[in-house]
Amino acid sequence: QVQLVESGGGLVQAGGSLRLSCVASERTFSTYNVGWFRQAPGKGREFVAAINWSGGSINYLDSVKGRFTISRDNAKNTVYLQMNSLKPEDTAVYYCADRIRMDGSRSSVSGSWGQGTQVTVSS
Repeated sequence: QVQLVESGGGLVQAGGSLRLSCVASERTFSTYNVGWFRQAPGKGREFVAAINWSGGSINYLDSVKGRFTISRDNAKNTVYLQMNSLKPEDTAVYYCADRIRMDGSRSSVSGSWGQGTQVTVSS
């Protein structure tokens, strides 16, 4: 099974930016739909963004549209999440995943999960 390793989380003030990265251990990653989910304290895991294998189809959670950008570099087995204009409500552990069935906020994962990276946005 593909192993996914996230990085790039941290503490940032509201209005700031962070860029998350997720590197996969196998090249089969480039054939999968991949993306990001997040889990805030006391809440369930929610879909954030997904991108299909070619980069030609992208879905976002409504509350991050216009602020977050998902992209991928298949040559590097890596998916990115650029997060701008961050808000305190974006505070969560962010997870990348592969083999995503893309269906907007109802997207589901049948593949691997990363270990997560903490994003904290202070007001």
